[in-house]
Amino acid sequence: MCAALYAAILIPFKIVPLIPGITEFRPANAVPVVCSFLFGPAAAWGAAFGNLIGDFFGGLGPGDVFGFLGNLLYAMVPYAVWEALTERAPVPRGVGSSLALAAVIALAAMLCATVVGWGLNLLRFHAFAVLGSVVLVNNLVVALALGPFLLAVLHPRVRRAHLLYRDLLGPRPRPPRWRALLGTALVIAGTVGAFGAGQLISTGQWVAPWAPWSTPSRWLEIGVGLVPLLALVVVGLALL
Repeated sequence: MCAALYAAILIPFKIVPLIPGITEFRPANAVPVVCSFLFGPAAAWGAAFGNLIGDFFGGLGPGDVFGFLGNLLYAMVPYAVWEALTERAPVPRGVGSSLALAAVIALAAMLCATVVGWGLNLLRFHAFAVLGSVVLVNNLVVALALGPFLLAVLHPRVRRAHLLYRDLLGPRPRPPRWRALLGTALVIAGTVGAFGAGQLISTGQWVAPWAPWSTPSRWLEIGVGLVPLLALVVVGLALL
């Protein structure tokens, strides 16, 4: 359902490119976030395959592998982080819950932008500083504008119908508090660190000590330089 909905909204907007052949204005970017809070990992796979279906209508290429991974993480992080830290419903009910939702959505949007920017810079398609920034803004504008509103409308109804992810699969033991905090900290540190490092390396302001090369478009410096930071994200999500 998530894949079909995501692809159905993505495809018509292929005619509004932001970077021709790479990305376009995407009002559908709220779908992975909303479905993540409702349907957990199932939504992550739906977002990944929905994005792949949408890319098919713009022409498939090697860069779509990173689009698949980026959207998988985009729809995995909100559920994983929120479930690890709180039992509250992901619905804006005040300033505190609204800010928490916005923070989690921003984290997911940044991770998606980092993976897509990293991968396509590695393939020497576009500079990380340009593509990463465009994808981040594209994700944030739509997800922050529509995500909380859609959650406020849909989450209570889906919960009453007992169709939330945990309603269908059953409850699971909550991870120990130290594990939840450590996993969240690693996801945040890895995501922010990787995005920041990508921007700095791409604009020539920094070189990672473990990637001290000089290549056109800095594809190798970014390709290797971001790996340890992205590995932190993977470890953090595994802990969650």
